[in-house]
This record gives sequence, structure tokens and C-alpha cells, in this order.
Amino acid sequence: MAKKETVSIPYSDLKFEVARVLKENGFLKEAEKKGRKNKKKLEIVLKYQEGAPAISGIKKVSKPSQRIYKGCQEIRKIKAGYGISVISTSKGLMAGEEARKKRVGGEIICEVW
Repeated sequence: MAKKETVSIPYSDLKFEVARVLKENGFLKEAEKKGRKNKKKLEIVLKYQEGAPAISGIKKVSKPSQRIYKGCQEIRKIKAGYGISVISTSKGLMAGEEARKKRVGGEIICEVW
């Protein structure tokens, strides 16, 4: 919303995998890690479409105090198919649609539209 081109955040494997899923689904241009050891940063290049950000909203679903798990049959479409849900499965992080196709369920991390 601030029209920034890049964002730099502290690196973690979970953040990197969420960024990878968002990039595969067209919400980000690029995500790469920079630095070494405990000075690692995750550099994210945001994507804009005709001046508007590709990500208009994010909702965190699972929290450390309340984890939300869904089976493959319970995974629903987000914003009538315009958004995605990021799911942590036994086969790694993936989008909700991909999890339904592979018939795996898991913890719903967030919803992005």
C-alpha cells in the first residue's frame, strides 16, 4: 500500500517458503535470501498491476495459540478463486488448490487475495 518496490525482512525458512508460494501464484515478483549466518535477510520484490498492488489483503489464520487444520475436502476457495490459502502439509508448504489436487490436508497458515 506504501508503493514500495522492495521489502527486506529477517530470514526464516517458513517466511521464505511462504514467499515462494506467493511468487508461484503471481502475488510477488521475486523473493531471495541475502547475507550469511545470523545476518540473513529475505529480500522481496513486490508486484504491481496498473499501479495497484497484486496483494490487496492478507489474513493470518493459524496462530501459535490456536492452530487451524483442514483435510483436503475442507479446503475452500478464497475470494471466489481470486485468492489463495497457504497450507503447511506433510509434503511442504503449498497453495490450497495444489493441496486439493494432491489430496493432502494440513495447517492453514494464511489467506491472500
